[in-house]
Amino acid sequence: VVFLAMFVVVPVMGWSIYQVKYKQQYLLHKRVQIAIGVVLLFAVTLFEIDMRVNGWRERAVASPYYSSLWSEGLVNWSLWIHLTFAISSSLLWVFVIVQALRKFPRTPLPNEYGRHHAFWARIAAVDLCLTALTGWVFYWLAFVATIG
Repeated sequence: VVFLAMFVVVPVMGWSIYQVKYKQQYLLHKRVQIAIGVVLLFAVTLFEIDMRVNGWRERAVASPYYSSLWSEGLVNWSLWIHLTFAISSSLLWVFVIVQALRKFPRTPLPNEYGRHHAFWARIAAVDLCLTALTGWVFYWLAFVATIG
């Protein structure tokens, strides 16, 4: 679910950024970004519950990348890289959304906080894209590569 959600979230995020940057659709951008945050929170929560209940290693053992490289295998390395981006992305998104809700009016309009928001939002957007990319790599290495 998270794997597929990211195929939707990343383009929607880009569309939302386009709407605010080029069409000045501030309220639409606010609503879309909050919706993305809620969707990601829900999807990641379900994913984490599934991983805690059902585990993932038993399914990944069949992957040729599970323990073939280095001491712990490429799957584990890709997971750690992914988690680095996923954790920082989560923290950045919470920070960017909370600060935006605090520092922009209820109906958002440009103000003095806009430059700071744009700076941190760009970092969060890039981080989210890297989270998606590294998540897809991990998923392929751990699970798809075993299907052959």
